[in-house]
Amino acid sequence: MAGNDWINSYLNAILDVDPGIHDSSKQQPSLLLRERGRFSPARYFVEEVITSFDETDLHRSWARASSIRDSQERNTRLENMSWRIWNLARKKKKIESEEAQRSTKMRLERRKARLEATADMSEDLSEGEKADMMSNLSAHGGSNRGRMSRVSSVDMMANLANQYKENKLYIVLISLHGLIRGENMELGRDSDTGGQVKYVVELARALGAMPGVYRVDLLTRQVSASDVDWTYGEPTEMLNPPSSHDSMHECGESSGAYIIRIPFGPKDKYIPKEHLWPHISEFVDGALSHIIQMSKVLGEQIGSGQPLWPVAIHGHYADAGDSAALLSGALNVPMLLTGHSLGRDKLEQILKQGRQSREEINATYRIMRRIEAEEISLDASEVIITSTKQEIEEQWQLYDGFDPALERKLRARIKRNVSCFGRFMPRMVVIPPGMEFHNITSQDGEDLEGDGGEIEENAGTPDPPVWIEIMRFFTNPRKPMILALARPDPKKNLINLVKAFGECRQLRELANLTLIMGNRDAIDDMSSTNSSVLLSIFKLIDKYDLYGQVAYPKHHKQSEVPDIYRLAAKTKGVFINPAFIEPFGLTLIEAAAHGLPMVATKNGGPVDIHRVLDNGLLVDPHNQQSIADALLKLVAEKQLWARCRENGLKNIHLYSWPEHCKTYLARIACCKQRHPQWQRKDDEYTDSDSDSPGESLRDIQDISLNLKISLDGDRDEVSDKGLDSIREATDGKSQVENSALALSSKDSMEKAEQSAFPTLRKRNFIFVISVDYDLLEDLANFTKTITEAGRMERSSCSIGFILSTSLTISEINSLLKLGGLSPRDFDAFICNSGSEIYYSSSGSEENLSDHPFIVDSDYQLHIDYRWGGDHLRKTLVRWVASINEKKKDTDRQTITEHDSGSTHGYAFEVRKPELLPPVKEIRKLMRNQALRCHAIHCQNGTRLNVIPVTASRMQALRYLQVRWGIKLSNVVIFVGEYGDTDYEGLLGGTHKTVVLKGVCSDASKIYSNRSYPLDHVLPVDSPNIIQSEGHNRHDISESLKKLEYGMATELSLKGDLYSYGILLLEMLNRKSPTKCTRGGSASFQNGLQDQHNNLLEGSSSRPCNRAHDQYIIKRRRPTAPTQGFALALMK
Repeated sequence: MAGNDWINSYLNAILDVDPGIHDSSKQQPSLLLRERGRFSPARYFVEEVITSFDETDLHRSWARASSIRDSQERNTRLENMSWRIWNLARKKKKIESEEAQRSTKMRLERRKARLEATADMSEDLSEGEKADMMSNLSAHGGSNRGRMSRVSSVDMMANLANQYKENKLYIVLISLHGLIRGENMELGRDSDTGGQVKYVVELARALGAMPGVYRVDLLTRQVSASDVDWTYGEPTEMLNPPSSHDSMHECGESSGAYIIRIPFGPKDKYIPKEHLWPHISEFVDGALSHIIQMSKVLGEQIGSGQPLWPVAIHGHYADAGDSAALLSGALNVPMLLTGHSLGRDKLEQILKQGRQSREEINATYRIMRRIEAEEISLDASEVIITSTKQEIEEQWQLYDGFDPALERKLRARIKRNVSCFGRFMPRMVVIPPGMEFHNITSQDGEDLEGDGGEIEENAGTPDPPVWIEIMRFFTNPRKPMILALARPDPKKNLINLVKAFGECRQLRELANLTLIMGNRDAIDDMSSTNSSVLLSIFKLIDKYDLYGQVAYPKHHKQSEVPDIYRLAAKTKGVFINPAFIEPFGLTLIEAAAHGLPMVATKNGGPVDIHRVLDNGLLVDPHNQQSIADALLKLVAEKQLWARCRENGLKNIHLYSWPEHCKTYLARIACCKQRHPQWQRKDDEYTDSDSDSPGESLRDIQDISLNLKISLDGDRDEVSDKGLDSIREATDGKSQVENSALALSSKDSMEKAEQSAFPTLRKRNFIFVISVDYDLLEDLANFTKTITEAGRMERSSCSIGFILSTSLTISEINSLLKLGGLSPRDFDAFICNSGSEIYYSSSGSEENLSDHPFIVDSDYQLHIDYRWGGDHLRKTLVRWVASINEKKKDTDRQTITEHDSGSTHGYAFEVRKPELLPPVKEIRKLMRNQALRCHAIHCQNGTRLNVIPVTASRMQALRYLQVRWGIKLSNVVIFVGEYGDTDYEGLLGGTHKTVVLKGVCSDASKIYSNRSYPLDHVLPVDSPNIIQSEGHNRHDISESLKKLEYGMATELSLKGDLYSYGILLLEMLNRKSPTKCTRGGSASFQNGLQDQHNNLLEGSSSRPCNRAHDQYIIKRRRPTAPTQGFALALMK
């Protein structure tokens, strides 16, 4: 209970006599649990007080109880308080004990995993190579020198950045929470709108002005709530280039930096970041559509003829990191992450307070979902950008997916061109945030002039209002000003600063102290923590009689902060940051830019800042004397002050945004560039919305799906020598896998061109069957029901079917035969939980029996990122053996390997699902060994699938969107009440979901040991999710009607035509047709007719607003024929 010394001392006295509480022979009248008439202090305290109040209210409660005049009542209340304190301390000790045990277990598990990983990687090295390896690692080791290697040469960094000057780069940044806009940012409006918002906006603006960068998109949430400004609902906002940037370096129509607001979550509600998790999938789908369209537009603008895919996707914070990982996997482009604030570090800090258990913290902050998102980001990221070394060494190392020592070993092996055995670790780099310095004018440092304590900046120029507000506190405002700018939080250590100032007479004589502690109206309205710090400071001012020497203004504006720095610099003052731990210290850079020397804590980011700027002194924040001595030294020694000021101004450019962006682009240059690419006859990318015959013919000519499957084991002869490696890799695999052949001969090519898989582009709707039955017969019956329900609607529109399961392709073939279905009834098959995609062959019936499926080999390349292959399998087999050893059974093994028939997936059969460790433990084990994969419990826990980290059933659908242009908004996914452990990824998003009540409800048991509750991530209020009471054909049809948009009748194209008619009326009439009824007398249809007649009558005199009309059409994105018709009307 930090800061409550009075509690700790009293608690120690209580604990000293604790044995007497349980000894009935020794009565302690002031402490015993006894009855006082009809009042039971124990019952009242335990049942009411402990559960009703927070620890932060203790001080006020104690003060009120102590002021009671009636001695009996006062003693009773103080006794209740004593027992409350005792119980809180006991709870805190219990939590500390549990966390200590948990931490010890985690360290042992990680140590064991690291040793196994090191042993695996040492098997291929000779003794001499091992010695060289150790010597190489020792160069990176040591307690003080154990740091990530970095590009130390400034010239080298410049060369890497210059590689992109002749290119045209497209960069995507993501920051989801908070209110983001380019101008007049509302920093501090709430806990989500703070420094991160300012950072991402300035980063996007600065990157957009860099040579070689064509476009930067900052993706965030569109908020149209009534309690926020309307600008946050604008879909697009262009960011003005930095003021120091005279002209745009690119002249493209869409070049520059933009804020793109994607609608997701509640449309009319601004929600905190803890409640965004259920809506992440919806954002990813919307962002993916934007990136695909923008890439095509940019490709046309630069004249390459190919989409300009993002060179990197950069997530900021855990929620954006999770989104960036999904987008990176769907597009196969590099991902970067900046954590800003990390969940595990926050969890540890809260647990140390002892007020809340892990479960309570998780319920409040959704902290476990946040931590899992950060682990996923580590799995997918190429580069992790941090502000300081402290963030790497003390925060990121808390995660399963990162270990500094193992990362150095992997980096050394890569440098030596030695295999890493399927292990991967993201690269941690320190890139401090940048700043804009063009509008900063440092003071000349000359002595103050003027009489009566007035400070004049320039003749005839009035002092800024904030100067007057501060100087009114001082008896002698000419003295140098010691400036501290921080909120009144115990971690900021302002109390120790005031003590150090008050106890040093020389310092008080030489300087004034200014405390800028945020904005406040009334102390009683502040949080108990902040008010407690303020009250302590005011008491210290009174204790040391610091009136006239300390300023503590109540209000200041964000725009006035530069004026405050300038005032301190004009008085030849010093800036101090005495925080116990400072993750970065942006205020230190701001102060240095204004010519202020610094005194800062030696814990955290200020160490790196001092190393670069060399403009001050570092101190131990716990040592008051050290703080006072450093301040006195800088204030008294004018030469030292001048040298520190000069050093800061000379080196501050290293923290400018251009320098930040150069390092940033250099790091991107080091990444292995990836982007969607297919093996095609032609390099043209057709419009996914096109329905013309020519486009369809070009689709059929696509030859990227170059593997054909034979379920009877027959192998076609091919002439391509490149297949030798495929044959070698398939030795010992299943019959299905061994029969996979690449189509390279002319005859095979013609067969591929007859395939029906391009029809995915022509479908108006796609039904995806993702119900996770554990019995093949049940799944076959339901699949047949869905296809029959779809055939009923095919008279009015084109409906396609995709079967998405954890089954292998051979098991799917058996399922189709069991249900009396043909592979041609389906457009695609997503197999092995998303690690493979197949299409039905369109050959003759005779060939269909031999070769019913075609595998998408491009998809296997698409998800190959960080796939451990046989090295991962070796670790999994070893883990399975250890499980079987622990759970010995005389009959057969608990877990056995199952042939998945895939090069990008491993499967294991589980005889006793209750003995299988939860998915979170399997993921932790793999991450501890730097193996990146996606483990899934399938078929009610009877199977375990392990697939690439970028693969899943939902990611496979997103791949089909990128590959074939299907619209996820036209996809309907059928799922049960529960399913495999990737079930949560199938809900949410822009697609429609039909949940079948009562189906797969037994699978709920595999969710019982999750890191976070399922309801933390399920969008229960989404209009795109409906429940079907039954699962027969009638119930399915009724559910589909509820999902229909527009006519709300049978599933048909009429709904789309109706919607486009509404769009045209809205565009031409300048108002929504839904508001056409007046007074309730006119029907909707009559109102539309009236609008249409008015339009015809007034069309000749109606003023043209082409920009508005084009904007509406662009936002709604109607099909090409409708666009042409609408534009013709406009003309």
